[in-house]
Amino acid sequence: MPFWSMRRKTELPPEWIVLGLGNPGAEYAHTRHNIGFEVVHILANRHRIRLSLHRDHAQYGFGTVADVPVLLAKPMTYMNRSGEAARALLQRYPLEPSRLLVVVDDIALPLGRIRVRSSGSDGGHNGLASIIQCVGTQTFPRVRVGIGSPPPGQMVEYVLSRFLPQEQPVVEETLQRAADAVEVAIAEGVQEAMNRFNAQNPFANPAN
Repeated sequence: MPFWSMRRKTELPPEWIVLGLGNPGAEYAHTRHNIGFEVVHILANRHRIRLSLHRDHAQYGFGTVADVPVLLAKPMTYMNRSGEAARALLQRYPLEPSRLLVVVDDIALPLGRIRVRSSGSDGGHNGLASIIQCVGTQTFPRVRVGIGSPPPGQMVEYVLSRFLPQEQPVVEETLQRAADAVEVAIAEGVQEAMNRFNAQNPFANPAN
Protein backbone atom coordinates (compact mmCIF):
# COMPACT_ATOMS: atom_id res chain seq x y z
CA MET A 1 0.00 0.00 0.00
CA PRO A 2 1.50 3.41 -0.90
CA PHE A 3 2.52 5.65 1.98
CA TRP A 4 0.00 8.33 1.06
CA SER A 5 -2.80 5.74 1.16
CA MET A 6 -1.74 4.50 4.59
CA ARG A 7 -1.63 8.08 5.89
CA ARG A 8 -5.10 8.82 4.54
CA LYS A 9 -6.48 5.69 6.21
CA THR A 10 -4.98 6.49 9.61
CA GLU A 11 -6.09 10.11 9.54
CA LEU A 12 -9.78 9.65 8.88
CA PRO A 13 -11.76 12.57 10.32
CA PRO A 14 -12.26 11.64 13.97
CA GLU A 15 -15.72 11.03 15.34
CA TRP A 16 -14.41 11.41 18.91
CA ILE A 17 -11.62 13.33 20.57
CA VAL A 18 -10.36 11.64 23.75
CA LEU A 19 -8.45 14.20 25.80
CA GLY A 20 -6.56 12.89 28.82
CA LEU A 21 -5.58 15.65 31.23
CA GLY A 22 -2.22 16.03 32.92
CA ASN A 23 0.91 18.13 33.13
CA PRO A 24 3.74 17.73 30.59
CA GLY A 25 7.29 17.04 31.72
CA ALA A 26 9.15 14.19 33.39
CA GLU A 27 8.73 15.70 36.84
CA TYR A 28 4.96 15.19 36.62
CA ALA A 29 4.96 11.73 35.05
CA HIS A 30 2.88 9.14 36.92
CA THR A 31 1.58 11.65 39.46
CA ARG A 32 -2.02 11.56 40.66
CA HIS A 33 -2.85 14.62 38.56
CA ASN A 34 -1.67 12.81 35.40
CA ILE A 35 -4.22 9.99 35.46
CA GLY A 36 -5.65 11.26 32.17
CA PHE A 37 -2.28 10.93 30.43
CA GLU A 38 -1.94 7.37 31.73
CA VAL A 39 -5.32 6.33 30.34
CA VAL A 40 -4.52 7.83 26.94
CA HIS A 41 -1.25 5.86 26.88
CA ILE A 42 -3.13 2.64 27.63
CA LEU A 43 -5.62 3.32 24.84
CA ALA A 44 -2.79 4.19 22.44
CA ASN A 45 -1.06 0.89 23.22
CA ARG A 46 -4.24 -1.16 22.97
CA HIS A 47 -5.21 0.27 19.60
CA ARG A 48 -1.73 0.86 18.16
CA ILE A 49 -2.16 4.60 17.90
CA ARG A 50 1.02 6.68 17.69
CA LEU A 51 0.86 10.01 19.47
CA SER A 52 3.20 11.52 16.92
CA LEU A 53 1.63 14.90 16.13
CA HIS A 54 2.63 18.00 18.09
CA ARG A 55 0.42 20.99 17.36
CA ASP A 56 -2.71 22.72 18.63
CA HIS A 57 -1.20 22.81 22.14
CA ALA A 58 -1.32 19.00 22.24
CA GLN A 59 0.41 15.73 21.46
CA TYR A 60 -1.95 13.41 19.63
CA GLY A 61 -2.56 10.68 17.09
CA PHE A 62 -5.29 9.09 15.00
CA GLY A 63 -6.69 5.59 15.00
CA THR A 64 -9.83 3.59 15.59
CA VAL A 65 -11.57 2.21 18.67
CA ALA A 66 -14.25 -0.37 17.90
CA ASP A 67 -13.98 0.69 14.24
CA VAL A 68 -14.79 4.30 15.21
CA PRO A 69 -12.23 6.92 14.07
CA VAL A 70 -10.80 8.66 17.11
CA LEU A 71 -8.15 11.18 18.06
CA LEU A 72 -6.25 10.50 21.29
CA ALA A 73 -4.65 13.60 22.77
CA LYS A 74 -2.70 14.98 25.72
CA PRO A 75 -2.54 18.75 26.27
CA MET A 76 1.02 20.04 26.24
CA THR A 77 0.06 23.12 28.24
CA TYR A 78 -0.06 22.93 31.99
CA MET A 79 -3.26 21.68 33.59
CA ASN A 80 -4.86 25.08 34.11
CA ARG A 81 -4.62 25.79 30.35
CA SER A 82 -6.00 22.46 29.12
CA GLY A 83 -8.87 24.24 27.42
CA GLU A 84 -6.54 25.72 24.83
CA ALA A 85 -5.87 22.25 23.42
CA ALA A 86 -9.54 21.28 23.60
CA ARG A 87 -10.63 24.39 21.73
CA ALA A 88 -7.91 24.10 19.07
CA LEU A 89 -8.65 20.44 18.37
CA LEU A 90 -12.40 20.99 18.16
CA GLN A 91 -11.77 23.79 15.68
CA ARG A 92 -9.29 21.86 13.51
CA TYR A 93 -11.41 18.69 13.44
CA PRO A 94 -14.90 20.21 13.62
CA LEU A 95 -16.83 18.30 16.25
CA GLU A 96 -19.45 19.26 18.79
CA PRO A 97 -18.26 19.37 22.42
CA SER A 98 -20.48 16.34 23.05
CA ARG A 99 -17.83 14.40 21.09
CA LEU A 100 -15.01 15.57 23.33
CA LEU A 101 -14.42 12.86 25.95
CA VAL A 102 -12.20 14.11 28.76
CA VAL A 103 -10.37 11.77 31.15
CA VAL A 104 -9.56 13.47 34.42
CA ASP A 105 -8.44 12.78 37.99
CA ASP A 106 -10.94 13.43 40.79
CA ILE A 107 -10.17 13.96 44.47
CA ALA A 108 -13.87 13.68 45.33
CA LEU A 109 -13.82 9.99 44.41
CA PRO A 110 -11.97 7.33 46.40
CA LEU A 111 -9.05 5.58 44.79
CA GLY A 112 -10.39 2.86 42.49
CA ARG A 113 -13.71 4.53 41.75
CA ILE A 114 -14.68 5.60 38.23
CA ARG A 115 -17.57 7.85 37.33
CA VAL A 116 -18.70 8.63 33.78
CA ARG A 117 -20.75 11.79 33.23
CA SER A 118 -22.24 13.34 30.12
CA SER A 119 -21.80 16.90 31.43
CA GLY A 120 -21.26 18.85 34.62
CA SER A 121 -19.39 21.61 36.40
CA ASP A 122 -15.64 21.71 36.88
CA GLY A 123 -15.97 20.48 40.47
CA GLY A 124 -12.99 22.62 41.43
CA HIS A 125 -10.68 21.00 38.88
CA ASN A 126 -8.54 23.56 37.07
CA GLY A 127 -8.28 21.49 33.89
CA LEU A 128 -12.03 21.10 33.57
CA ALA A 129 -12.52 24.77 34.42
CA SER A 130 -10.18 25.75 31.58
CA ILE A 131 -12.00 23.50 29.11
CA ILE A 132 -15.40 24.86 30.11
CA GLN A 133 -14.13 28.42 29.70
CA CYS A 134 -12.43 27.83 26.34
CA VAL A 135 -15.10 25.61 24.79
CA GLY A 136 -17.97 27.66 26.20
CA THR A 137 -20.04 24.81 27.58
CA GLN A 138 -20.18 22.23 30.36
CA THR A 139 -21.85 19.76 28.04
CA PHE A 140 -19.04 17.39 27.19
CA PRO A 141 -18.61 13.86 28.59
CA ARG A 142 -15.89 12.95 31.00
CA VAL A 143 -14.47 9.87 32.69
CA ARG A 144 -13.56 10.86 36.22
CA VAL A 145 -10.98 8.65 37.92
CA GLY A 146 -10.76 8.70 41.70
CA ILE A 147 -7.38 9.45 43.26
CA GLY A 148 -8.56 9.81 46.86
CA SER A 149 -8.81 12.89 49.06
CA PRO A 150 -5.80 14.95 50.12
CA PRO A 151 -4.99 15.70 53.75
CA PRO A 152 -6.31 19.10 54.88
CA GLY A 153 -4.28 21.96 53.44
CA GLN A 154 -2.18 19.73 51.18
CA MET A 155 -4.14 19.81 47.93
CA VAL A 156 -1.29 20.83 45.61
CA GLU A 157 1.27 18.53 47.20
CA TYR A 158 -1.15 15.62 47.07
CA VAL A 159 -2.26 15.84 43.44
CA LEU A 160 1.36 16.32 42.31
CA SER A 161 2.57 13.34 44.33
CA ARG A 162 3.03 9.81 43.05
CA PHE A 163 0.98 6.89 44.24
CA LEU A 164 2.26 4.91 47.21
CA PRO A 165 3.62 1.40 46.58
CA GLN A 166 0.67 -0.18 48.38
CA GLU A 167 -1.73 1.73 46.11
CA GLN A 168 -0.17 0.53 42.86
CA PRO A 169 -2.24 -2.66 42.38
CA VAL A 170 -5.46 -0.65 42.68
CA VAL A 171 -4.11 2.11 40.44
CA GLU A 172 -3.11 -0.30 37.68
CA GLU A 173 -6.49 -2.03 37.70
CA THR A 174 -8.32 1.29 37.80
CA LEU A 175 -6.42 2.66 34.82
CA GLN A 176 -7.40 -0.38 32.78
CA ARG A 177 -11.05 0.01 33.80
CA ALA A 178 -10.97 3.71 32.92
CA ALA A 179 -9.69 2.81 29.45
CA ASP A 180 -12.50 0.24 29.24
CA ALA A 181 -15.00 2.97 30.09
CA VAL A 182 -13.69 5.17 27.27
CA GLU A 183 -14.02 2.29 24.83
CA VAL A 184 -17.60 1.58 25.89
CA ALA A 185 -18.55 5.26 25.62
CA ILE A 186 -17.22 5.35 22.06
CA ALA A 187 -18.59 2.00 20.93
CA GLU A 188 -21.93 1.91 22.76
CA GLY A 189 -22.59 5.44 23.99
CA VAL A 190 -21.92 7.50 27.08
CA GLN A 191 -25.13 6.35 28.78
CA GLU A 192 -24.09 2.71 28.48
CA ALA A 193 -20.70 3.57 29.96
CA MET A 194 -22.46 5.32 32.83
CA ASN A 195 -24.65 2.30 33.44
CA ARG A 196 -21.71 -0.07 33.42
CA PHE A 197 -19.02 1.83 35.32
CA ASN A 198 -20.78 4.17 37.75
CA ALA A 199 -20.91 1.41 40.34
CA GLN A 200 -19.50 1.27 43.84
CA ASN A 201 -15.73 1.14 44.12
CA PRO A 202 -14.88 -2.54 43.53
CA PHE A 203 -11.96 -2.18 45.95
CA ALA A 204 -14.06 -0.79 48.80
CA ASN A 205 -14.50 -2.78 51.96
CA PRO A 206 -17.95 -4.48 51.69
CA ALA A 207 -18.54 -3.63 55.33
CA ASN A 208 -18.33 0.10 54.58
